[in-house]
Parts: sequence; C-alpha cells; structure tokens
Amino acid sequence: MSLTREQEIEIEAAVFRRLRDHLRERGDVQNIDLMNLAGFCRNCLANWYRDAAEAGGTAMTKEDAREIVYGMPYDEWRAQNQREASGEQLATFERNRPGEH
Repeated sequence: MSLTREQEIEIEAAVFRRLRDHLRERGDVQNIDLMNLAGFCRNCLANWYRDAAEAGGTAMTKEDAREIVYGMPYDEWRAQNQREASGEQLATFERNRPGEH
C-alpha cells in the first residue's frame, strides 16, 4: 500500500487522538502502571507532543502539553485519579527505570 504524505499525517493524527482519548477515559490506569508495562505514560506523551510542537516552531509549556493529553490541568487530574504507588510498583519502576523520553 502506498500512502501520500498527507494521508499518512491524517491517519497518524487520528491515531494520536484515539490514544489520547482512550487514556483520558481510563483514569483508573495509573501512569506508573503504563511506565512499568509499556515504558511510557501520559507525561511522556505530553513531552513528545511538546517536543513536536517546538520542533515545528510552536512554543508550548509543559503544563499546556499535559492539559492537551490529560484533558484538564495536570494537578486536577492527579487529584481526581492518581493513587499512591505501591511498593511493588515502585520497585518494578526502579528495576526498569527508563532513560530520557
């Protein structure tokens, strides 16, 4: 199959929106669980979003990028959804600690 660059961009944007919306709907899934299982979390996604914006010449704060990913201010999401990580979750994270994203 051969896609035009425009088609590729449209499809990739739709996939990103679907992933973003899925993560917004699944506030029960903790970021540490995502990190431990997949090596990235909502904050990583926000960082990548910001990096892409800035690479394209658009200035963006970390808070702005997180609000795009979380659908609300990060502190608000944390208050509504984030639970304290268990010892097991923290130990797994330390064993698999990822590098810079």
